[in-house]
This record gives sequence, structure tokens and C-alpha cells, in this order.
Amino acid sequence: MSGHPQPNQFALLAQRRFAPFFWTQFAGAANDNLFKFAFTVMVTYQLSVVWLPPTLAGLVIGALFILPFLLFSATSGQLTDKYDKTLMIRFVKNLEIAVMLLAAWGFMHASVPVLLACTFLMGLHSTLFGPVKFAYLPQVLSEREITGGNGMVEMGTFVAILLGQVAGGLLVSMPEVGARNVALGCVVVALLGRLVAQAIPAAPATDPGLRINWNPVSETWRNLALAHQQLAVFRSLLGISWMWFFGAVFLSQFPSLAKEVLHGNEQVASFLLVLFSVGIGVGSLLCEVLSKRHVEIGLVPLGAIGMSLFSIDLYFALRSLPDAPSMGVMLFVSQAQHWRVMLDLVLLSLFTGLYSVPMYALIQIRSQATHRARIIAANNILNALFMIASALLAGVLLKSGFSIPQIFLLTGIANAVVAFYIFLVVPEYLLRFVAWVLSRLVYRFRIQGDAYLPTTGAAVLVCNHVSFVDAVLLMAASPRPICFIMDHRIFQVPVLGWLFRLAKAIPIAPRGEDPRTYETAFDAAAAVLKDGELLCIFPEGGLTRDGTLQEFKGGIMKILERTQAMGLDVPVIPMALTHLWGSFFSRIEQGGAMVRPFRRGVFSRVGLEVGAPVIGSAVTPQLLRTRVADLMARG
Repeated sequence: MSGHPQPNQFALLAQRRFAPFFWTQFAGAANDNLFKFAFTVMVTYQLSVVWLPPTLAGLVIGALFILPFLLFSATSGQLTDKYDKTLMIRFVKNLEIAVMLLAAWGFMHASVPVLLACTFLMGLHSTLFGPVKFAYLPQVLSEREITGGNGMVEMGTFVAILLGQVAGGLLVSMPEVGARNVALGCVVVALLGRLVAQAIPAAPATDPGLRINWNPVSETWRNLALAHQQLAVFRSLLGISWMWFFGAVFLSQFPSLAKEVLHGNEQVASFLLVLFSVGIGVGSLLCEVLSKRHVEIGLVPLGAIGMSLFSIDLYFALRSLPDAPSMGVMLFVSQAQHWRVMLDLVLLSLFTGLYSVPMYALIQIRSQATHRARIIAANNILNALFMIASALLAGVLLKSGFSIPQIFLLTGIANAVVAFYIFLVVPEYLLRFVAWVLSRLVYRFRIQGDAYLPTTGAAVLVCNHVSFVDAVLLMAASPRPICFIMDHRIFQVPVLGWLFRLAKAIPIAPRGEDPRTYETAFDAAAAVLKDGELLCIFPEGGLTRDGTLQEFKGGIMKILERTQAMGLDVPVIPMALTHLWGSFFSRIEQGGAMVRPFRRGVFSRVGLEVGAPVIGSAVTPQLLRTRVADLMARG
């Protein structure tokens, strides 16, 4: 959206604040999966352990790995807030080396108890690293970089998982030297991760005075209560946990899906994982492109729609497959009836990436810096609980006679219900989605000077009023929610009125017409600024009827007087919408707005010019009108 070119997210890989961290977390995720997959294959195919039959091995290994997330996430969140994050990362990587040396002995001596202990310890390693991973990024990246940074980390994690599993499977299956090679591989990857971690710059503690509460139960409740103070953050935690529930249903069923439904061998199961990982990676990277380098939570409903659509379509694609003998990857890919299955898997995982990355970015941006790691720790606990619930529910459904395609269908329908509920209780997601659609698919929306839009603190935005969708376009331009003061009559417009009520816009009426609504509007506006939020006012007092800028009324001065009485000198940011006059939502026609949809063609170009802030105490209506008029002329 910005008028000047920006480097993309891949440029971060050339910067010291991001690159060593990226490769450190990449090595950790790869090693987790190299170890787990090699161990699972060894127990399933190579060892005969009476007390751990192959059917239970994957379940036990998965459960042992997740258990530390439930037990130690609350503690790891506190440690991350209390200490320098870089020191925490190096400590975790030292622990990984120690665990991998023990695991190497376990592989060499085929000791299942030692390897099970190492599985638990690697889960602990991931538990300690989780809060650091997501709390480090907002400390070193700007608001414009956070979506791209998260996208890179998410993509890197899934590629690392994939490479780790492939490497683990290949190394352990080598005759005679398999165990030795896995042992060596695990230690080498751990050492490489620790080496790269040495280059991560310092990331100072955000709450060094914090007293550690070692009780995981009470601390978990405290963390959830912290998150609950900001409802958008808390409900985003639930949204991310639901994504892990959704993803776990598919990932856990890939081996059975490949064997029983697709009639493929274990290579086909691995190929399905590759498709899923590619989809997640592409979706994660697309977030920055589609969000134009802001935290764009409008992508979350888009992701949810795609997740439901393609998981339901996957059910229909799988239902029509004929019986066939067991086949390898090449034969599987060569058959046209499997192409729809592959496309559905890639697209449902791609939309899962679009769904999750903006939610993670929102939690990082909106969480208080001093509590950020503890809120992320609470997220990790919820994720683990949702993944366990997913496994249990899938098991119950399979026992009850449901087929794997039917489970996918139910998951897709459940996702639609959950998404609808989330967007109902957090209308900001839905509002941003509408704003995103309008600014990308209805208009070609270009912004100049968006660096002047503040990412923190209170500010008053003033703008010319050209059309019924001005507020929606301004929502799309801002990285933060905006509270609008709007003419009470606009609330009577179908659909738009409902949207503005959902956005908690403040209705205002002329003093002579409705004195109570007039006074209440100014009280509400002052409260918004006192809370450090953004307030937007259209000082002309109504839509332009001829496309020209009308006189600015004195309402802006009343707002500033009230904030100054509270001891606040709030900056005022002039803005101008350009090229909107004459579009479908403006009043150019004799019959009013919205009478000729394509009078300006499809995807007509509109713009927003943002000017430098004016100190509140220096503001006059005439000065603001002059600034807005200059911006209109510039556009």
C-alpha cells in the first residue's frame, strides 16, 4: 500500500538481528523431528519391545513430547520475561547438546528407556524455546516487519520438520550403521544450532524484577488471566489453539489415510506431509504480500473460509476413489483422480498459514511487553491441550465407525462454526476482512505517508468525507483499530450501519437536533483517547455533495479541549482520501450513492495521503482544513 518500495521478508535473512535466530530455531525444529522420527521408525520396524508394541509407539512418543508443554510452559514464560532472551536461547541450545549426547548413547545401545527419557527432555527443550521464539521477534522487528518475520519462522519451522523427518527416516534405515548415523546426526545438528545461536544479538529482559512462581498450575491460571485482560489477545490464543486442533486431525491421520483410503505405501504418507508443509510454508510467506507489510488480521477470516472449503472438498475428493493395489509415490501422482486430493491438501494448509500468522503477529503486537512471553506460554499450554483433545476425539470417532474422510468433513464443518463464533465475539477480525476486501478487490488502494500512522499511543485522525465507505478504507490503512465519530444517519444505511455498530463507532447528531447524542459523543471520544487508542473524525460534519472540501466544524476543538483538561496533548494527523468522488459509494449521481456500480470501471484506483502530525495545542480548524486540502491536491 505504501508509495515507496519496501524490502520483502527475505531481506531479514541478511540481517544479524534475525538470521542467526532464524537458523537457530530451524536447527532446533529439525533436530526434534530427526530424533523423534528415527526413534519411532526404530521401535516400529527394527526393535521388538514387548512393553512398547509398534501400534502404541507413535502415541507414547508423541505424548511424552507434549507433556512438558503442559508441565513447564508457565515456568518457561516467566524465565523468558525475567532474563535476556539471547541468554535463554543459548541455555536451551546447551541443554539440547546434552540431551542429544545422551540420545546418541541410547541409539548406539538400542536403549528404549533412555530414548523415551530423551523424548521427554527434547519436549522440555521445545517448551523452553517456545516463548523465547515468539517474544524475541517483536523485540527486534518493527510493526511493518512482524508479519513477514512470523511468516519466515512459520515457513522455516515446517520445512525443518519435514527435513528432520526425511533425514531421520533415511539415516535410521541404513543397514548396520543406521543407529550410529542417527546418533551422529542429532549431535551435529545440536552443535550447529548452538554455534549459530552465539551470533544472536542481546535481547534484554522485559521484566527483570519478576519473582518466579514455580507452581505450574497457579501460574498457568495467572497467565490465562493476564491474556484475558485483552479480549482480542485471549480470543486469538483460542483461535491459534483451534488451528493446532484442526492441523493435528490431518497430520495424525496421514499414515492411515495413505494406507487405507489412498492405497499408498509409507512413501505416499510422507508425500502427503510434504504437500501439507509446502502449503503451510507458502501460506505463511503470502501473509506479508497480502498484508502489505502490516499486521493484517483481515486475512484470518479468509484463512478460515479456505480451511473449511478445502477440508470439506477433500471429503468429496476422497469419497469417489476406486479400490486399488498398494502404490508408490510416482504411481500415486500419475493418476488424475489423486490430483484433486493433492490440490485440496495444499490449499487447506496454505489457508491455515494465512489464518495463523496474523494471529501470532496480533498476540505479539498487542501483548504488554513485560508479560508477552508468559502470554505466549499460556498459548503453548492451550495448544497442547487442544492437540490432545484432537487426538482423543479422532480416536473416539474412528472407534465409533466414522471413516477418515468423514472425520475431515466434520472438522471442516466444525472449523466454520468455530470461525463464525470467533468473528462474532471479536468483530475486529470481520471488520478488517471487509476492509481488506474493499481495499484490494473493489478498489486499488494506494497509501502515501503511512509511516505517519502511529503504531502506539493516542492520536486523532482527521479526514475529508467523500463516500459511505471512507471509514472502511481508513480501517484498511491503519495497523491498529480506529474508533470513528460518525453522523448518526450513516447507521441507518443497510449493511454499512450494521458494520459501524459492530465497530463500536460513536454516533453524533447536530446539537440542535439531539443535544444528548451530541454531548455523549464527545465524552466517548475523550475516553477513547484517554485509553491510548486512535480516534477518527470527519470535521466537515457530513458527506461532501459536490466533491469539494467543506468548511471544518469546531467539534475537533471540543475533543482536544477535553483531552487537554485530562492532561493529554494528543497529536492530530491530517489525512485525505483521493479519487473516491465519482465512485459507486459517493453521491455523484442524481439518485444518490450506490446506483451505478461500474461507473468508474472495475478496480478503480483510489488513494490516501497521510500528513505529518500536528501538536494538539497548535490545532485550529482552519489549519487542519488547509493541511487536508494540500494533501488532496498532492494526491
